[in-house]
Amino acid sequence: QVSSAEVRIGPMRLTQDPIQVLLIFAKEDSQSDGFWWACDRAGYRCNIARTPESALECFLDKHHEIIVIDHRQTQNFDAEAVCRSIRATNPSEHTVILAVVSRASDDHEEASVLPLLHAGFNRRFMENSSIIACYNELIQIEHGEVRSQFKLRACNSVFTALDHCHEAIEITSDDHVIQYVNPAFERMMGYHKGELLGKELADLPKSDKNRADLLDTINTCIKKGKVGYTKPHSFRYKNRRKESIDVKSISSRGSDAPSLQNRRYPSMARIHSMTIEAPITKVINIINAAQENSPVTVAEALDRVLEILRTTELYSPQLGTKDEDPHTSDLVGGLMTDGLRRLSGNEYVFTKNVHQSHSHLAMPITINDVPPCISQLLDNEESWDFNIFELEAVTHKRPLVYLGLKVFSRFGVCEFLNCSETTLRAWFQVIEANYHSSNAYHNSTHAADVLHATAFFLGKERVKGSLDQLDEVAALIAATVHDVDHPGRTNSFLCNAGSELAVLYNDTAVLESHHTALAFQLTVKDTKCNIFKNIDRNHYRTLRQAIIDMVLATEMTKHFEHVNKFVNSINKPMAAEIEGSDCECNPAGKNFPENQILIKRMMIKCADVANPCRPLDLCIEWAGRISEEYFAQTDEEKRQGLPVVMPVFDRNTCSIPKSQISFIDYFITDMFDAWDAFAHLPGLMQHLADNYKHWKTLDDLKCKSLRLPSDS
Repeated sequence: QVSSAEVRIGPMRLTQDPIQVLLIFAKEDSQSDGFWWACDRAGYRCNIARTPESALECFLDKHHEIIVIDHRQTQNFDAEAVCRSIRATNPSEHTVILAVVSRASDDHEEASVLPLLHAGFNRRFMENSSIIACYNELIQIEHGEVRSQFKLRACNSVFTALDHCHEAIEITSDDHVIQYVNPAFERMMGYHKGELLGKELADLPKSDKNRADLLDTINTCIKKGKVGYTKPHSFRYKNRRKESIDVKSISSRGSDAPSLQNRRYPSMARIHSMTIEAPITKVINIINAAQENSPVTVAEALDRVLEILRTTELYSPQLGTKDEDPHTSDLVGGLMTDGLRRLSGNEYVFTKNVHQSHSHLAMPITINDVPPCISQLLDNEESWDFNIFELEAVTHKRPLVYLGLKVFSRFGVCEFLNCSETTLRAWFQVIEANYHSSNAYHNSTHAADVLHATAFFLGKERVKGSLDQLDEVAALIAATVHDVDHPGRTNSFLCNAGSELAVLYNDTAVLESHHTALAFQLTVKDTKCNIFKNIDRNHYRTLRQAIIDMVLATEMTKHFEHVNKFVNSINKPMAAEIEGSDCECNPAGKNFPENQILIKRMMIKCADVANPCRPLDLCIEWAGRISEEYFAQTDEEKRQGLPVVMPVFDRNTCSIPKSQISFIDYFITDMFDAWDAFAHLPGLMQHLADNYKHWKTLDDLKCKSLRLPSDS
């Protein structure tokens, strides 16, 4: 029997636990028995799985070093599909997978191993039920591939340590060609890693950051094949992990709420492009002229109008006193402000957390080869009632890659961008890796949900007729990246905490600016995941601007501005056309560029906060998740001594139904009435009415939780 083994790699001394082996055989036979007793003889821990599902579940639990799959018969399961499903998981990166194949008859030429290698297998074993033959195979794998993979994992930890080192480090070849640099070296030299690797340091163009005397010092210090130069002084290690959150998800409204046609919207000052004399200046001049010949009462009323027009917040409704509705006041205050309530000397610093690199993630399988349990769920992805939480469960919190590949395929995104599915898969993987799975709400499941809603809206007749394919592609990409690297905290929190991001973006649309900037950084930094690499510059700039505009539209401080522009420029002219009115408003002109922009903004805004319009069970789950995220923020604000942005979100006292009702009444009802009037979404509006009724019932019964105790 073998216990833990000691392995050396350079100066490192490592302890390797007993090898774990997974046997995947549909039925017990002499071959499976041979491997079982071979494992017993070698002292390995062995598990047996009879189905692909149980095999995947067992592997994700145990992370076996060796997997043996029966490839001899196809009637029980597809061995290559099983291998691909395992390879699609992160832990399989360091696993050796062995295919047991039937012996070729004398009159048949031996088959090529290439199909097995392409499916993800490492080795082929010609069936032989002899225990000693199985034992020899396993022992060779342990002392070969398994031990090598174990050492590679140790090397990864070394590079992680180097990446976190405060001092500048480079590794070169014997010919002084740069093979590795750490972030501190990049900062010192003023070059990105991609500009340094594969080049000699002396060949780099000079700049202020890598002046000649510094280069000479570095070259003098370089030792052949060794870690190169360490800068005499260390750098302060500043955290670059971003934090974020915008409230976007909560509840619904009553069935008796007035419809768009019956609701009276307040008159809004229209915003147009600035000219030499701005339109607002013309309006003020007209009012001033009208005052001269007006009665005193009218002149006084016009004074009040001028007072309002001179404010900067023309589109933001004014709330009553806090005592009237603390839930609405706190929720709106937290979402509609940048939280500029400072504490002197109180700077909040986030924990360092380097962005994950896609190079350490297993490539997902193609959309045509997804496991059956995922494929069956995705068959229903065009339905509004699609259950994103079931997809989250079966993909082990990786729903964005699978749903994204399906949706992008349906809309022909690869064809439009002229990129391969491999590049698209790599891109989805990088983006999903930079969502925080630890967030209760703002994680990749939320991104997948917003992508699903966006795709659903793009399928509606009037939306489809208003946008061209570039708009569709931009909308799908924007939905995918709109909350990437979201830390689970609001803009107000980041501004109050004096975070690096708030300072970087001047306390303005902090998170939304970060989401877009990071999304493009992650995309273009590596050609393997650069989905834009094959489109021309003009198309790229147009696409980029559309994506940025849509992501920035999800920022809640401009919520009422976007909604009212949509109502005035899209809904009202459309209603006038339908009714045959003599109104001289601009025609609906849905294909005018400025109107297309308004439609795209409204679409992603509605997709972002569509949770109250989902079926009740989904709506309740989302409400629980966003509430937990707000509770966690309030807890942290109290621990840090920061201003509490939304005091009602105290986990000990909060009424979730009240918070949902306030969110729907204040943000959701008007916006979805306007969107429904354009896109025609009766199913969503019915869900919205039903969900609102659910929250009202709970509130009337003084229940503060998601459901009545009897329903839990």
